[in-house]
Amino acid sequence: MAAEQRTFILITSAPALADEDERPLAIVRGLEHTFPGLRLDWEVSKEGRPIPLSHREAWLAAAASRRKLPLLCNGDERYPITVFGFEKPVGLSPAGQSRLEIHVEAPLDSSSIPVVANVLEAVAEGSRASWGRVLPDGVGGKMAELLRHRAREDAAPLRGVPHPLGWLNYWSAATAKALGFPDPARDAEWLALARRTATGGWVLQMTTDPLDLDNPAHLAVLLRAYARFPEMGGGPPHSGENEA
Repeated sequence: MAAEQRTFILITSAPALADEDERPLAIVRGLEHTFPGLRLDWEVSKEGRPIPLSHREAWLAAAASRRKLPLLCNGDERYPITVFGFEKPVGLSPAGQSRLEIHVEAPLDSSSIPVVANVLEAVAEGSRASWGRVLPDGVGGKMAELLRHRAREDAAPLRGVPHPLGWLNYWSAATAKALGFPDPARDAEWLALARRTATGGWVLQMTTDPLDLDNPAHLAVLLRAYARFPEMGGGPPHSGENEA
């Protein structure tokens, strides 16, 4: 039996959709630009089957007026790539404002690993996100459990993890400023695998290979990152979540 295909999960948080918002189309086009040969022109039925879209741009515009990005896919059940977005209500947002949350899932393999930083940047900047992250599937739950365990043992505990650090992270210019990043005196390790985006944001990669919490070296990197950026362990940066 073939091994189960691994995936990566990408999430970004951005201002809520407005009337005639063009960001859903920008997000989809950004994904297609960064994944060679990708076409996201299939919707997904309630039964989980792909249905071709003949007028995708109009479909996206109509969906944006309903404050959502319904599930789109590439129509390939052997190599599925999906994207969807929804409005996160005020009561579930640490900023006290409704937010647009975008989710992308795609295979994690030799084809996607070289482009995943570009994918994160395209989705984050296309949605005007304040933050975003990418994690290999299954790592998010382990990370939350790890931090809950540390919170019980540490004298100065890390708080809950609504916005965990990822294998790759996107911070808008405002979020990076709120986190005090970059600080030349403290951030040489992170700057070695970071890059500036066209809007002044940052894409920050924790490890060269996909993050693996069973790898002691990867775990050590993650714990150093939470020590450096404690806001990412329990709540939004001071102003990044309020970015318009």
